[in-house]
Amino acid sequence: MSDVALHTEDLTKRFGARTAVDRLTIRVERGDIYGFLGPNGAGKSTTLRMLLSLVRPTSGTIKFPVRASSWEYLKARSRIGAIIETPAFYENFSGRRNLQLLASLSGGVQKKRVEEVLEIVDLRDRAQDPVKVYSLGMRQRLGIAQALLPTPELIILDEPTNGLDPQGIHETRNLIRRLRDEFRLTVLLSSHLLTEIEQLCNRVGIIHEGHLLYEGGPEALVAPTSLYKVRVDNLSSAFDLLNRESGVTVTRNGASFLRVEADAEHIAAVNTLLVGNGIKVYELSPAQESLEEAFLRLTKTVAAPSS
Repeated sequence: MSDVALHTEDLTKRFGARTAVDRLTIRVERGDIYGFLGPNGAGKSTTLRMLLSLVRPTSGTIKFPVRASSWEYLKARSRIGAIIETPAFYENFSGRRNLQLLASLSGGVQKKRVEEVLEIVDLRDRAQDPVKVYSLGMRQRLGIAQALLPTPELIILDEPTNGLDPQGIHETRNLIRRLRDEFRLTVLLSSHLLTEIEQLCNRVGIIHEGHLLYEGGPEALVAPTSLYKVRVDNLSSAFDLLNRESGVTVTRNGASFLRVEADAEHIAAVNTLLVGNGIKVYELSPAQESLEEAFLRLTKTVAAPSS
């Protein structure tokens, strides 16, 4: 199990008659940026709180391997950093002082570690400024710095780009990639934003109403479609030509390209037809189902029996 950073088995949490998380089994491998995806209320935050001992599970197990042969939970917890929801700081204190205080509350770290994490999150030049003048993106990076203080092997981030402007989102994404690529951290990233998962994560777990619907690579989640993107030099002529072709459905995407729906046999004829009529074909590529479409397909399938 040396390749495993986190493993849950049949993890369950009930609040009275309501089951927030139901027999959840996930496996986060070392080196993953693992996207934990689901709509608000799906059970993501409850799961993260159970992983961090902030909420006691009703049943099931949580395992964090410390070494290849060790599954001792308390030892492993010291190797985990986390941000749950929006990080809170002392507004009038500097970023550096906040990290020093937070470090002392958790047992302390060497002075140089505070400077190291400030450098990692690119806040060294602003470390003496009071947090009250920090942008939301800077506060989020300071929160990640705090999570990095114990030199973790696994870092858990709950909605890390929530509420950020495009610049803050870009900076946070780059930081998360660096944590994995440069510092060899495993990242468990909770989000309800599908674009975030698509751009960052190599593996995903999709949760809906407390149940795990899917776990694996995002590329295996999406289904092939019979849609194709076609770019040509004469869009109007190509549209008119294909609109008369049997077995083909064509629509225009403004003045950019055509969307063609056809089976594999007919799509081969589309290219021949266009070229044969003097139309230059710059692109004819299959369109893949988006992660959003896959997510909606999965959740609709689950909801259908009860409707």
